[in-house]
Amino acid sequence: MAVQLQGSLFDVADDVRLTRPLTEARRTPLAHGAWIDLLPGWLEGSDLLFEALVETVPWRAERRHMYENVVAVPRLLAHYGADDEPPHPALAAARDELSAHYADELGEPFRTLGLCFYRDGRDSVAWHGDRIGRGDRENTMVAILSLGTPRPLMLRPRGGGAPHIRQPLGHGDLIVMGGTCQRTWDHSIPKTAKAVGPRISVQFRPRGVG
Repeated sequence: MAVQLQGSLFDVADDVRLTRPLTEARRTPLAHGAWIDLLPGWLEGSDLLFEALVETVPWRAERRHMYENVVAVPRLLAHYGADDEPPHPALAAARDELSAHYADELGEPFRTLGLCFYRDGRDSVAWHGDRIGRGDRENTMVAILSLGTPRPLMLRPRGGGAPHIRQPLGHGDLIVMGGTCQRTWDHSIPKTAKAVGPRISVQFRPRGVG
């Protein structure tokens, strides 16, 4: 698959590795018992990992029913279940570090990986929360590792009443959404008319959260 990635001038590593401890993540409390942790540049060599995933992941295009029509999902997708081997050793290491660091708060390990490939500014994801399964009724966590060109992750409370949050993510940045975030807040990656390069997001979730 041919894509044009403008690499980061600050990430010129010759290997893929986690270089910053999760204890350096900065937590921001949100309304309604939600919070986010942010750790920029958690992964070094992120452009190398991006290129490897583009070539090796079995990306699929999906179509979904929306407003009585069947439309193309505006991004490519892949999923790795609890019993599947992640598509790169760095993602297995990231999952294990996340599970160890958040063990006391989460009470269970991260199990599954979901991948989204945003090929350009026309690809997006609409406002939503990960409320399929236990995320609809329980506090949980979803960790997102971003690779490639930065795109803004938008967050807003479901019932309004608080400012939107706009957080650019790319080139190895990590965000963790915790507490009530999936139940009381929505998030999205909006379309843009600007010329932007491709991005991959890797979502780490506990079993039964989707």
